[in-house]
Amino acid sequence: MAHVIQFSEAAFIALHGMVIVAQSDDLVNVVQISDKLKSSKHHVAKVMQRLVKDGFLHSHRGPTGGFVLKKEPKDISLLDLYESIEGKIDIGDCPLDNPVCPFNRCIFNNVTRKLTEEFVNYMKAETLDKYVNG
Repeated sequence: MAHVIQFSEAAFIALHGMVIVAQSDDLVNVVQISDKLKSSKHHVAKVMQRLVKDGFLHSHRGPTGGFVLKKEPKDISLLDLYESIEGKIDIGDCPLDNPVCPFNRCIFNNVTRKLTEEFVNYMKAETLDKYVNG
């Protein structure tokens, strides 16, 4: 089935994994996150380490280790997390990034720009604190 907006598994893990960490009063480890998300431990570990590297999490090693937020949940937007994994979102006009349009008027009527702007605005406004008690 086709979707207008597709999320990579890595983005899914980052967004949901951070909510899991934010909801916990204790350290949360890779196994707990992977079990809850039904994702591979290896992929979860890779994504969470990226979030550590980008300053969203503290990582504690060892058998009783895990992750804890480095910032307050209200200071972490879903856009921050998404762009940490996928890279900065480019708000362009052409969905194909075509430098030359074969038509005088775009057949998409800039709908991709509008959808992307709407997505960015939504993700920027949504912060982890909104999901801590949900």
